Amino acid sequence: MLTELRIQNFAIIDELRLEFGPGLNILTGETGAGKSIIIDAVGLLLGDRAAGEWVRAGAELARIEATFTLPTDPERAAEIRSLLEAEGLDDPDNPDWVVLSREVRLNGRNLCRINGRSVNLQLLADVAGLLVDVHGQGEHLGLLRPRTHIHLLDRYAGLLGLRAQVAARVAELRRVRSELQRLRQDARTVAQRLDLLSFQVEEIAAAHLRPGEDAELESERRRLGNAEALNNLALTAVGILEQGDGELPGAIDMVSEAVGRIEKLARIDPDMAPRADEGQALLEQLSELARTLRDYAEALEFNPERLAEVEERLELIANLKRKYGDTIEQILAYAIKAQQELEELNNWEARTADLEHREETLLREVGALAAELSEKRKAAGEALARQVEQELADLRMVRARFGVSIEQVEQADGAYLPDGRRVAFDGAGIDRVEFLISANPGEPLKPMARVASGGETARLMLALKSTLAHADATPTLIFDEIDQGIGGRVGAIVGQKLWRLTGAAANGDNPVAHQVLCITHLPQLAAFGDHHYTVSKQVILENGEERTHTVVRTLSPAERIEELMAMLGAQSEAGRRSVEEMLSEVAQVKGGALMLG
Repeated sequence: MLTELRIQNFAIIDELRLEFGPGLNILTGETGAGKSIIIDAVGLLLGDRAAGEWVRAGAELARIEATFTLPTDPERAAEIRSLLEAEGLDDPDNPDWVVLSREVRLNGRNLCRINGRSVNLQLLADVAGLLVDVHGQGEHLGLLRPRTHIHLLDRYAGLLGLRAQVAARVAELRRVRSELQRLRQDARTVAQRLDLLSFQVEEIAAAHLRPGEDAELESERRRLGNAEALNNLALTAVGILEQGDGELPGAIDMVSEAVGRIEKLARIDPDMAPRADEGQALLEQLSELARTLRDYAEALEFNPERLAEVEERLELIANLKRKYGDTIEQILAYAIKAQQELEELNNWEARTADLEHREETLLREVGALAAELSEKRKAAGEALARQVEQELADLRMVRARFGVSIEQVEQADGAYLPDGRRVAFDGAGIDRVEFLISANPGEPLKPMARVASGGETARLMLALKSTLAHADATPTLIFDEIDQGIGGRVGAIVGQKLWRLTGAAANGDNPVAHQVLCITHLPQLAAFGDHHYTVSKQVILENGEERTHTVVRTLSPAERIEELMAMLGAQSEAGRRSVEEMLSEVAQVKGGALMLG
């Protein structure tokens, strides 16, 4: 529901803040006061083209901001929440509110926001389109878009469950076809891929790689390549430890002599006993070190053949790394993946046959379910046409005819129908649904967008909205110029129908509660409003110049009577009595005691 609309520096509006309530909201006022400008402002949120001339003279930019509460319809609320969450635009602090805004600058540039965050114009229009529908001037007429007709018909007929079954089968069929397309490659391409994968798998398998092997080989290569230097260094160190260098005794002998003296010292001073133990341990460590170095030197081999083998093995590993990965682990992982693809390609003919069989089965299942759905749509379309024509008759379009076109398009690879035909399909089934109208006797049924005039369009929209009220989940409906070309008696009927769209009828024949905003010049229609606003112009002197301002006031019960009298053009006591009688009759209608027709 639209709870608040703020307009700044837009056309002749400098600053306007409107709070709307649930039910039927009526806006009245003299021609040119700015009523339609308010609708134009909402149109900007719905994606209308923004131009610099919309900016009020003397201002740099115009700004429109609308605050909505999420609809009570759970499907529509979930759809809006899902869209906001997907774009990161949800407001956890206010999960049941959505704020849409758009700024238009003199140069024509504009800035769109949802919940205070910048978005592109298309996303703003998408979200706004789920919240509000404007009926008038031939724009934003959701019911004039044929792609919406099939959804409205299915909701009207209660077919969404069966349609969901069709959609599930179609989704599976699309997955099968996608895999088939991947498998149905050119035979030469498959053969080439098989040869390549076979070579790669065999090449990696023949190498018998071990994780960490390359590091071990690098270490072995360093030892083999420097064996002589390593041997000399090790034996020299052993000599220094055991034999000494020139006149100096070996390090072990010197440490042994030092340890002997420390042991004598400890016999005199027992406190030095731990030091003697340390010396003995050091002597043993040096001896062990000498033995280890001698064994290391003896183990070193001068083996040019083994060095060549290591070099060759490292070159093989390096070559595999260049092809399949930076490490041995990555090479082995590539081999596993290649083996899986190889097995799949080796079985591609059998897999293709299985998928082709599944495709055929699904095409028949989709066709059977979609045919059942189509038959139910045809029956629902006939019932819908009768109801809409009755609504149009109430609105003094007695000779108007309404129809629902349901057609299929034959397609060579389409779903199989029980009668053997193959037709195109999608997640909604096999039907192309479009609403048709003939506004004048003798004229054939044609698409609505090509037939109805301005006044007829408004009444047609009202007739459809009345009939499809339980199917249309758009929470806020705005009607502009709906009273064009109709008189007072019909105006009262229109008012009654608009009020019934709010879901407030005593007999509960409309389970979906819409918020309705209507601009009207007819007092008979305005009398049905739950909230009444008057729009007027004021000329104010600013800096020595006259400026026009739009002012909107919420009317009290007494002010409302005065406004309705002015709309009737009757300022006499008789006029007052007429208005009071009109309001009394409306109260009876709302209370269920009276039905207009």
